Amino acid sequence: MNDLIIIGAGPAGASAAIFAAKAGKKTIVIDNDKSMTKRAWVENHYGVKEISGPDLIEIGKEQALKFGAEVIQATVEKIEKIEHGFQVVTDDNGHFEAKHVLIASGISLQAVEASGIETKAGTEPRIKTVIAVDADGKTNIPGIWAAGTCAGVSVHTIITAGDGAKVAINIISELNGERYVDHDLLK
Repeated sequence: MNDLIIIGAGPAGASAAIFAAKAGKKTIVIDNDKSMTKRAWVENHYGVKEISGPDLIEIGKEQALKFGAEVIQATVEKIEKIEHGFQVVTDDNGHFEAKHVLIASGISLQAVEASGIETKAGTEPRIKTVIAVDADGKTNIPGIWAAGTCAGVSVHTIITAGDGAKVAINIISELNGERYVDHDLLK
C-alpha cells in the first residue's frame, strides 16, 4: 500500500510530493493537468526571477519524480475509506490505495463533494468554497488532508507551495511517529 496519494500537481501538490518522496514515503500524485497555475506568469516567487506557470509545474513534477514519486494523469472522481486507509478512484477506472490522502486540487472540489469532506466559504476573490481544515491541514475525516488554494490559503504559488510542504511534513511526522525535519547541507 502507498503511504500517500496527492490529488493535484500544482505548487501545493508537487511541493508535498517532493517532501514525501524525499522522506522515503511511497507517494503517488494524481493530476488532471488543469491547474490554474498553467495560465500564470510568476514574478513574485522567492528565489525565482520569473517563470511561466507551466514551467513551474513541470519543474515541480520533475523534482517529485527525482525523489521517487509516481505521477499519473487522471481526474479523481471519489475517495473511499477502506480497511487500512483510502482508495482513490479516477475517471479512467483507476483504483489507487494509500494510508493518507492529501487534496491539493486548487479550485476543483469535485472529489471532495462526493466524499463527505466538510467545506466552508472561501475568502479569496473568486474562490467560493474551500475544504475546512485545521492548522495542520487535517480535514474532518482522519487520514484525509488538504493544502493550498482548496484549503483556503492564498492563490499565490509561493504560499500554496509552502502550505503543501507544511502539510506533507505533518503527514510524514504522523507516519513516522515523530516530528520530521528535512534540511540538506551544501555538498
